Amino acid sequence: MRILHVSWEYPPVVYGGLGRHVHALAQEQAQQGHDVWVLTQQPPGAARCEEINSVKIARVRPPEPQVPREPQALVDWVRGLDAAMATCATELVAEVNPQIIHAHDWVVTAAARAARSANRTPLVSTIHATEAGRHQGWISGAISTEIHTAEYRLAQLSQRIITCSTKMAADVSKLFGVPRTDIDVIPNGIDASTWRVDPDDVQAARQRWAPSGQLVVFVGRLEWEKGIHTLIEALARTTTPGLHAVIAGTGTYEAELMRLATPLVEEERITFTGWLPQAELQGLQAAADVIVVPSLYEPFGLVALEAGALGIPVVVADTGGLGDIVDHGRAGYLFPAGDSAALAQALDAAVNDVAVTAHKVAAMHARISTDYQWDRIVASTTDTYERAIAEDSTTPRDLDPPGTKIVATNLLDPDV
Repeated sequence: MRILHVSWEYPPVVYGGLGRHVHALAQEQAQQGHDVWVLTQQPPGAARCEEINSVKIARVRPPEPQVPREPQALVDWVRGLDAAMATCATELVAEVNPQIIHAHDWVVTAAARAARSANRTPLVSTIHATEAGRHQGWISGAISTEIHTAEYRLAQLSQRIITCSTKMAADVSKLFGVPRTDIDVIPNGIDASTWRVDPDDVQAARQRWAPSGQLVVFVGRLEWEKGIHTLIEALARTTTPGLHAVIAGTGTYEAELMRLATPLVEEERITFTGWLPQAELQGLQAAADVIVVPSLYEPFGLVALEAGALGIPVVVADTGGLGDIVDHGRAGYLFPAGDSAALAQALDAAVNDVAVTAHKVAAMHARISTDYQWDRIVASTTDTYERAIAEDSTTPRDLDPPGTKIVATNLLDPDV
């Protein structure tokens, strides 16, 4: 099958899980014999067009080389990139004539529509996260409204939608008025062979970050929805002597989190590392006694899979796709999102109840070796493509769907 992915992230540009997902998916599709193209942004020094591991990449220069961090500037930057990608998409589709277009998130809505309209190719979209989900169901302010509107438009343009978890499928259906039968749940995947860390690197990380006691590790963006404040509160409630937390990452919430954690930082119970190179980051993760994902909102939760690939026990919030990953508590410890007391109990159990923790680690390993392998994910994705092509031949999606009106209520829970 001839496939065109449209994504604002693709190596060497990787901001998070979306970029890693598209990269792994495209490479596995090419390895299985599909003709795979990716339309993405062009960072400084990258070729305009090239082929890597049988994936053909077409890149578009963004408005500015650096992505701005200020919210309105970021949205304006994305709008400019999307417009430039839309122009390129029209030309690329005419040249490539794909059988399916696969768009990834709201940032490429204009480009996805342009690609779809160029020759009426069916559009499948993966919605990796939602603005309403990030804000616990609320949409307020011009920026959130613009993002939610773009998400809605992309959903309405798409013949079929892919989400990475059952919870995300329910949210997308409710938020965008898409029948649940038009949404396929296909998880993200992991190549466990890339998560092998040299024992010397593990020892070095242990000596650097927690030479004594037991080590809890958080890895990710330092944003409110990641729930790191819950971890900080929980650490003060744990009963395990010498339990030390290392928080690795950067983000807009970093200063506030450091302020909140000041007493524990002074007691040398919490360390903030800032950004770490990938090799050091993997060494830190492999050195952990437990990896925690305390998110308030997490559509999937790739860090939990990474922990499983390393054989490290996980403690995760019961939100989004995390419950799916840990098999509702059988393959990891689960606690109610935002509940610091419950998180403290889970952390104590993870590091002290050796037999139960070992059983959960083994269960996670079994899940990774089956449910989250890329060959299975590509097979499921191909099924979605084939369904989209068949449905498009009889009931194609409108290129100009009606807009959405945002009401002043919680879009995920109107009773709130």
